[in-house]
Amino acid sequence: MESAFRRGAREGLRDFLPLSVGLLPWAMVTGIAMRSIGLSPLEAMGMNVLVYAGTAQLGTLPLIASGAPLWLIFVTAMVLNLRFIIFSAALAPVFHGHPFMRRLASSYLLVDGLFAVGAEKLTRSDDAQWRWGYYIAPSVYSWLMWQCCTLVGVLGAGVMPRDWSLEFMTTIALMVMVIPMLRARPMWLAALVGGLGAVLLRDLPLRLGLIVGIALGIAAGFFAERALSGRAPR
Repeated sequence: MESAFRRGAREGLRDFLPLSVGLLPWAMVTGIAMRSIGLSPLEAMGMNVLVYAGTAQLGTLPLIASGAPLWLIFVTAMVLNLRFIIFSAALAPVFHGHPFMRRLASSYLLVDGLFAVGAEKLTRSDDAQWRWGYYIAPSVYSWLMWQCCTLVGVLGAGVMPRDWSLEFMTTIALMVMVIPMLRARPMWLAALVGGLGAVLLRDLPLRLGLIVGIALGIAAGFFAERALSGRAPR
């Protein structure tokens, strides 16, 4: 009889595989971007393994290239990854009772796509072995694919045609993952205000428009949630 772990692993991979296609150009663009600011292949892959967060990598690379203060690079990376606090809080019950090192490794491997497609199933299941298989199999697959495709971008940065405009694929990949997660009007408003704010304020120095846009989006979502909850019948 097939173990619960294997059933979970197979189902997790089956759910995650369609979404993982969007990671291919995203990883390649990240590899190219790291080489474009002067990082050596070894430095680029070292950053890729240590950070393992495409959004934070792409968001901080222009700051690193421009010689921005270290505190600003750190704050930008933190702000861009704020969503993982919410992801971690939502998934915390899934790992209740697991060893500390397993929970630590799981937090490192967590990616947006896995949360988007699997959070609901993970939190509904009562089988700890199934949950572990469902989480770890696509997580390891995603990590390996990300590292390999980034390496392709790093090694091919010099020969990649610049008119391919692959950077738009990154935005498309993010939208494919984020839009299914927007299930309430405050979420839509937060995404809309944050996106518009980041675009309209893109000329602020040191790319502060991105941080301000995120802050505006969070504020819009917070006030919309408060306003809607005030209207709800008691």
